[in-house]
Amino acid sequence: MPDSIGKSAATTLALTIDGKPVTVPAGTLLIEAVKQAGIEVPSFCYYPGLALQGACRMCVVAIEKMPKLQTACTTVVSNGMVVRTDNEEVKNSRKAMLEFLLTNHPLDCPVCDKGGECELQDMVFRYGAAETRFMERKLHHEEKKFSSLVYYDRPRCILCYRCIRVCDEGMDVNALGIAFRGAHSEIIPNRGDELACEECGMCIDICPVGALTSGTYRYKTRPWELTYSGTICNHCGDGCKTTLSVRNNVVIRANNRDHSGINSEFLCVKGRFGWDFVNSEKRLTAPLVRSNGGQQATSWEEALSLTAERVKQVIATHGSDAVAVIGSNRTTNEENYVLERFARTVLGTNNLDHHRTADYSSLVRALTAAGATDRYASMQDVFEASSILLLGNDPTHQHPLLAYQIRQAVRQHGASLYVINSSEIKLGLRQASCFVKVQPGREAEAVHALSAGGGSGELSALRERLQQQSDAVIVFGDEVRGAAVEELVRWGLTLPGRTRFVALGDYANSRGAADMGVLPHTLPGYFPVSDAAARERYESVWGAKIPSRPGRNIRSILAGAGSGEIKALLVFGSNPVKTFKLDKAALGRLNFLMVAELFLTPTAKLADVVLPATSFAEKAGTVTNTCGQVQATKKTMRKAGTRSDLEILLALARLLGQPLPYSSPDDVLREIIARVPGYAIALPGLLVGRALATRPEGMPPELERPDLVFSSRDSLFTSGSVSQNSWALNCVEESKESVGTIF
Repeated sequence: MPDSIGKSAATTLALTIDGKPVTVPAGTLLIEAVKQAGIEVPSFCYYPGLALQGACRMCVVAIEKMPKLQTACTTVVSNGMVVRTDNEEVKNSRKAMLEFLLTNHPLDCPVCDKGGECELQDMVFRYGAAETRFMERKLHHEEKKFSSLVYYDRPRCILCYRCIRVCDEGMDVNALGIAFRGAHSEIIPNRGDELACEECGMCIDICPVGALTSGTYRYKTRPWELTYSGTICNHCGDGCKTTLSVRNNVVIRANNRDHSGINSEFLCVKGRFGWDFVNSEKRLTAPLVRSNGGQQATSWEEALSLTAERVKQVIATHGSDAVAVIGSNRTTNEENYVLERFARTVLGTNNLDHHRTADYSSLVRALTAAGATDRYASMQDVFEASSILLLGNDPTHQHPLLAYQIRQAVRQHGASLYVINSSEIKLGLRQASCFVKVQPGREAEAVHALSAGGGSGELSALRERLQQQSDAVIVFGDEVRGAAVEELVRWGLTLPGRTRFVALGDYANSRGAADMGVLPHTLPGYFPVSDAAARERYESVWGAKIPSRPGRNIRSILAGAGSGEIKALLVFGSNPVKTFKLDKAALGRLNFLMVAELFLTPTAKLADVVLPATSFAEKAGTVTNTCGQVQATKKTMRKAGTRSDLEILLALARLLGQPLPYSSPDDVLREIIARVPGYAIALPGLLVGRALATRPEGMPPELERPDLVFSSRDSLFTSGSVSQNSWALNCVEESKESVGTIF
């Protein structure tokens, strides 16, 4: 439930709170009006966005002309209301409520994980309810393990019902409930003594006390012993902010501590628990060089020198077209920008690509052609939308934040959701006003039916309903690509109001990789590499020539490696052997293979040189989420023996005799802001943690072949190679379920 009831922007009400005049929109809850006045009112059960509970009675206030105290969380403001939040009657009531809550609550603050962050602890200090008249023996119960990630301590529970409500209303899982009555009441999971859910951990973070605790954090440290750094989650493409808590150069936990990101309080299981791959003992911490039939540890100097020497030999013997580069959809914008410059100007080749998980190029092309480059939708646009069309993808598993925004748009704002999918996805079955199931691979035909008319009766009805609504947000997955994207955009722009679009791509920076030109035919900003004026735009800054002929796409690169046409391949943060299901022999004809990676992946095992790269927690830069919003990542810790992709590229450029003029990610970002269309963003906004919208525009070439764009189809518990090295993502029973399982 929103923090207001029937709020109207056109009607405002005046009231007085503790002598302060306050003006708020009609329908505002009193607890929110008090906050607006800068006054703190304690509450355990109230939480913005959730249904009103009125269970804890801590937010009671005195209202003039009312005979008894009222709960601020359930009282709607009325005009002329006079409120007191701090008189003796109010204070004594709150103190008494705390005494009741402490009758069975253990006084174990020194060992409780919530100590120092506990709302109950704070209120006891504030109201002085440290003594009790309750002399009877307290009810004691042993701690319960709901799952490997969620533990429940019944005596600490104050029955605020936050966990139950967020699991039901926020996550649409309903995995928690209440059993028994009175002092014997307790929270129970949905599968006997265990949870069967998405393991998001929202119940842990929303708990005001230490009743629900994290299996990865419990009994490890105290909040005041940690240092905190807000960065961007490295898993899916939604761009959730996560606060990494670090002690002794080790990440201890992750949460969205200050609710300041585009995800507010939300984090999925990967964002909250899936960071532990950073601490994995399997991380590469020294370069490896193939020698005597195996890979041997060596120094960075030797590994980089060998790489430069072997690449020089290939170029001298076979030319630049015999070299290719594969980039990553997890590395930062700055690293991607320098990577494509390195490939084109230092190596002299356009044989450059990455695993494309969404057809961003076709979306940019279509919106540019229509003169509608202001129609990219943000995450907030999805939340505020009145109607949403979802074509393909399963956001619950692949884009959890987007799914959360869609659910809240439907629940809080009454949005209409229309789903076209080949699978019976959760959003389609539970939230959709209209769900049209199509045959796998027929999504493009559905787009044509929407655009041209015809199709099944269900599609016709869906089209008619959308034409009666305005300001739709159209969200589509990898099933819609190439010409189908352009047709979808043309049709979408004919709908009433201001239609906006989102293309859904996997991983933290798939959008950024495309925007920065990690493509064989496109420069940064989606300029065709064959366009002389576009090349001049960058040549004048870089002081080097760019090849005019488009290079090989990733499938052509891999085929060329197998045929012997590609002699040297440099791979940064990618695992093509697994992604493209290659036989190991496919790379066997290469003269030289270099891989920069966190772990010894199947591709890295075949490499002549392996360079240990830093993770997202160990470098600074920016990433662009699937909606096109740029956010800053922050260096949280250091990993001995590793280097960032940017540092690797700059070192190789120097050894190849063409040094690049950057000394930090900030230098690269300033050039991106100045040169890449759509990225003229305000640096101060990035520095304070905002997500800044981009508006890319350009006319890139049409999609070369449909099979270049495909999603990895990750589940809630998988995220490419990194999830294989996460204990948290593999320890729960739910991780063994098939992709698409509805919890």
